[in-house]
Amino acid sequence: MNKIKYFFILLIAGAALVSCNKDDDDDEVVVVPLRDYQEQYEADNDSIEKYLKTHYIEEVTADFDIKITKIPAGGTQESIFSQTQYPLQTRDVYNDNITYKVYYLVLNEGTGESPCNFDRINAAYVGNLLDGTVFDTSDNLGRTFDLDAGVNLIDGWKEIFPKLRAGKAEPVNDDGTITYSDFGAGVMFLPSGLAYYSGGSGEIKAYSPLVFSVKLYDIQRLDHDGDGILDINEDINGDGYVYDFRNKELYANPPAELIDDTDGDGLADFIDTDDDGDGYTTLLEITKPTGKVGRVMEDGVEVNYGPSKYFPFEKFDVVDDPATPNTNEFFNTEPKGIPAFVKTETVGGVTRNVYDYETLGRKKIHLDKDHNTTKVTTVTTKK
Repeated sequence: MNKIKYFFILLIAGAALVSCNKDDDDDEVVVVPLRDYQEQYEADNDSIEKYLKTHYIEEVTADFDIKITKIPAGGTQESIFSQTQYPLQTRDVYNDNITYKVYYLVLNEGTGESPCNFDRINAAYVGNLLDGTVFDTSDNLGRTFDLDAGVNLIDGWKEIFPKLRAGKAEPVNDDGTITYSDFGAGVMFLPSGLAYYSGGSGEIKAYSPLVFSVKLYDIQRLDHDGDGILDINEDINGDGYVYDFRNKELYANPPAELIDDTDGDGLADFIDTDDDGDGYTTLLEITKPTGKVGRVMEDGVEVNYGPSKYFPFEKFDVVDDPATPNTNEFFNTEPKGIPAFVKTETVGGVTRNVYDYETLGRKKIHLDKDHNTTKVTTVTTKK
């Protein structure tokens, strides 16, 4: 998306806009401070709600391309705000130390998984202004984006894309292209604070609310701290979103319900390599006991326990799906989930920890700083 935030950053550096005024005597540089976020949001929200009440959905094609048109004088068309075929929805978004109410439509939910707001997506999009001007489009071709790409992607995308589900990849076409079916599709109506705010280029002026119609083709799960647990599985409150609240200028008072930080050290679990703060890395704590790795013999029967980490999470009796490369089902032989410690026992001179692999809802050992950390030891006895 060639107009996503990065090329605006120079325009907003220093948190001020600089303009030049000339008079008869000399040039005077006037520094224009940024507008107040709350005041600008209220103005943007008024503009968006007016747009929603004065425009209607003229058409949604079989491929979920949408045409939005202004209601003519005396027209009887139902506005976007009032129509019920695609109910208008809202999401509260905490950003810039204020709470935005973001309007969006779901044209098709999709049948795959939803991304979390830190995942990678493949999506098509059309962006336009409230006056209908199209400022950018992917021409229905999927492009790959990291939803949390800093200045390279506007904040509104990572808040609304998780409301859609990915599609299903069809067999590769003869020309090498990939098409998708049953993909999520929607429209987001973004206040400028979740778009480019004071930045602007070309058709996009400073403080412009934007409309994006989008199609979510595919997702890729990411693991930002490299601890062996995907970001989506470190969403402790299960709302589908994780946040890095270390920037206190943007996030002075984040709502407690948005914080996924088990040990309270200020690092959300998805960027914390020691989630429970016990001095043992999460990666160490999710490693299997030696006797539960790879192919092992148990009671004369070979069992394939898979590699040394516990995947998938809290899933039982599932067959490996080659279409989900981020999920390791292991043909129904993999002990599922991250275990909780039960006890230490010594059998045949070998002392090892015993873990609970089966109980749903158990507390994960990497989130329990009091879990037993006894190392497996081998005891040799004389006969």
